[in-house]
Amino acid sequence: MQQITVPAYGKINLTLDITGKREDGYHELVTLMQQVELHDDVRIRLSPKKRISVLSDHESVPRDAANIAYRAAQELLCFAGLDLTGLNYGIDIFIAKRIPVEGGMAGGSANAAAVLKGLNRLLNLNLSTEELMRIGLRLGADVPYCIFGGTAVARGIGEILTRVPSPPTMWMVLVKPDFGVSTALVYKNFSFHERLCRPDLDLVLNGIERGEIVDIYRGMGNVLESVTLRLYPVLQDIKRRLADWGAEAVLMSGSGPTVCAFTRSPELAKDLCATAQRNFPASYRVVTTNTISVGEEGNISARAEY
Repeated sequence: MQQITVPAYGKINLTLDITGKREDGYHELVTLMQQVELHDDVRIRLSPKKRISVLSDHESVPRDAANIAYRAAQELLCFAGLDLTGLNYGIDIFIAKRIPVEGGMAGGSANAAAVLKGLNRLLNLNLSTEELMRIGLRLGADVPYCIFGGTAVARGIGEILTRVPSPPTMWMVLVKPDFGVSTALVYKNFSFHERLCRPDLDLVLNGIERGEIVDIYRGMGNVLESVTLRLYPVLQDIKRRLADWGAEAVLMSGSGPTVCAFTRSPELAKDLCATAQRNFPASYRVVTTNTISVGEEGNISARAEY
């Protein structure tokens, strides 16, 4: 096998709470992470040229070591004890982008996870999911989850993952305005002294267990919203308008700026998407998607070591 294409699924945070700050500057999180159907396609091919290359159909995606997918290939080869200078092939990576760039949906981390999983299969390395997650954590806090997949509670800086049951299929409209948000800037401006609207993880998990979508909506929340909405007030207007147009719940994903508007059916999501596309600037990305029930790697629980 000389080539493989791996889907790189985006994620949303159904809940995101910050419980403390570590001495190394990282924040301690408790977040319920959920994969969605919206995904990039990552094609990995063995090349006669002994180097790693990254190309994409999106102009803002880096083509060099600034791209986390590039570094994922480097880290995997290093972990496996392989050196390109001693091999008779190189690695070509092509990323077909659909996940909004700098949107708070772990698009870059999902690409890195896809490279790790794809190269593991392409090179017949037979590394375990736990080993891939350990490699992934060296690249970024969201990469282990993107390898783990599905629905999971993440703790620590995101590296301690526990599988939980998936919710009933949730349909949504994603709105990504025409700017990105610096995750580092959002966390820098986060304050425990600020009035926070904390999520209720137990209520969400109970709602999932009972299939009560209303309880899932009631328990959802993201403490980073207060920071990002303060830095970018237009997001508050986006949330308000989506609610006015019929969304049953509206939530920012991660550090933003992508806003998720939930509906009860794909038909309602399609209608809401059409309304949003008519009324928001053409430069905004507005798409529908839905949750995915389980991760590719199955029902496991693991911790990636830092």
